[in-house]
Amino acid sequence: MAGVTDLPFRLLCKEQGAGLLCMEMISAKALQYKNKNTKALLAIHPGEYPVSLQLFGSDPYIISEMAKEIEELPFQILDINMGCPVPKVVKNGEGSALMKDPGKVYEIVNQTVKAIRKPVTVKIRKGFDDGHINAVEIAKVIEEAGGAAVAVHGRTREQYYSGRADWEIIRQVKEAVSIPVIGNGDVVSGETAQAMMRQTGCDGVMIGRAAQGNPWIFRELADYERTGKTAARPSKEELRAAMLRHARLQIEFKGDYLGIREMRKHVSWYTKGMEGSAKLRDAINRVESYEELNELLGRI
Repeated sequence: MAGVTDLPFRLLCKEQGAGLLCMEMISAKALQYKNKNTKALLAIHPGEYPVSLQLFGSDPYIISEMAKEIEELPFQILDINMGCPVPKVVKNGEGSALMKDPGKVYEIVNQTVKAIRKPVTVKIRKGFDDGHINAVEIAKVIEEAGGAAVAVHGRTREQYYSGRADWEIIRQVKEAVSIPVIGNGDVVSGETAQAMMRQTGCDGVMIGRAAQGNPWIFRELADYERTGKTAARPSKEELRAAMLRHARLQIEFKGDYLGIREMRKHVSWYTKGMEGSAKLRDAINRVESYEELNELLGRI
């Protein structure tokens, strides 16, 4: 969800009922070297509390020291990413590569827990590949190291996001540890969220790709949990208003040039499946101002 769950989008999700928001993952090494592009990733708004700040890295000392350095920022939970499958992350021994090294997992979590007062949680996957399905072992290590909760994506690193998520592994993790377990993978509606919770016994669900262009999914999950009924999808008017508000927030946060260009991918997600969406995606990639976006969206 890098490049997706920035501050403007998180605010929209919170307004629709998201319980705990997770920020874009931030490199511990980038923090150590004072990378100028990292500052924007650390932005937090009081309107999004509670929020989880997510670090990634492979050096226990660097991660724990950077966690200590930023602890006074107004996030409520520190999350450590051990699930990212992106090649450049894995190549550095970070993200889901850590699933192959339980000892390193323990060191990272334990040193970070000792370094800060805020709760430390961890995101993991089913395993690195089909030959190494070890989410249960890693979850136990995280608990032993002092982790406050673990989120489990039901796919291996080698699967990336293909195939079906294995909810059975989430159930196995839930039965193996006493800390809260958050299920992740193939939750796309209120119905699938409740199905995952029934099947796995997990304490909550994490929404990733299903939120792209769809902040309403959090409202729908809450409505389904309360009523057992699937809520109506947003009208075209609500969709258009949300996209324009999203654009205004992007521009306010990132400036005219970057803000409107980053909206291009979001509009493609918002309008996916709509009649004429392919033609619209082609047009949106040429939009360079809020006024042009407003005019273009007025046609849908």
